Amino acid sequence: MYNLDTIAKFHEIGGLPKPEHPMVSLVDYGAVEYQTTEKEISWVQHFYTIGLKRNIQGKFGYGQQPYDFDGGLIACISPRQVVKLSTQKQIEPPSGYLLCIHPEFIWNTPLAKTIHHYQFFDYSVNEALFLSEKEEQIVLDILNNIKREYHSNIDAFSQNIIIAQIELLLNYLERFYQRQFITRKKNGHQILEKLETLLSECFSESLLDKSLPTAQYLASKLNISPNYLGSLLKSLTGQSTQQHIHYKLIEKAKEKLSTTDLSVSEIAYELGFEHPQSFSKLFKSKTDQSPLEFKQAFR
Repeated sequence: MYNLDTIAKFHEIGGLPKPEHPMVSLVDYGAVEYQTTEKEISWVQHFYTIGLKRNIQGKFGYGQQPYDFDGGLIACISPRQVVKLSTQKQIEPPSGYLLCIHPEFIWNTPLAKTIHHYQFFDYSVNEALFLSEKEEQIVLDILNNIKREYHSNIDAFSQNIIIAQIELLLNYLERFYQRQFITRKKNGHQILEKLETLLSECFSESLLDKSLPTAQYLASKLNISPNYLGSLLKSLTGQSTQQHIHYKLIEKAKEKLSTTDLSVSEIAYELGFEHPQSFSKLFKSKTDQSPLEFKQAFR
């Protein structure tokens, strides 16, 4: 396991020349040759990467469905993430680019505060973004602008210009990800159906010795990341994962309150609440009635 705390160390294990700029570098995938005899290489990186892999051979599957774009594939990784990949030679060598950005490069800039808002840095590899040819060209143009700038003589304007280009790239990627949720609505609805089934199973059992299902738990059962699940639900339903869980919980609570003789406290415990007061507070915030008021209406 390598610890890559600088971009220079990534260049070193990738068999690349030293970076021309210590804090930002655009790497040509085709030139990378990992300096190891192992079949797999792993590292923890301390910088952001935005990778564009081109000339993808064949179709990529997700949720039992093939992707519908044959252009570039974008994957974004945030600092302190573990990266694992195969070093074995492929029939068709990989091509494309990898933009590396060290956090120190954006310190004390507005981007340092806003970069955490781009959730796609925490999406899994199987949630990567597929680009159309037109979208890919937009990304390539911005990457080349960044490369030209740090290849030029560095001056007082260089950092601001590069950061402006990075922000532009991130905003385009945000747009393209939102487009992907729309164009892959079929896959999205399949995930939503699985989520509904999973929540129904959770609430059909007593959660007395368990706890309420969390976004992390649901996402792991669906084999996607929590952030991707949240983005997908927001696109399809307008709700966050937490709001969706609460909606299903309130529906189950209404069923128990109206059809059983269980007390409010017993129902709260069965639904996974440690304290009945927390259940009552949530129920009233969602229905404008206390659980007891709702229960009494059915007597």
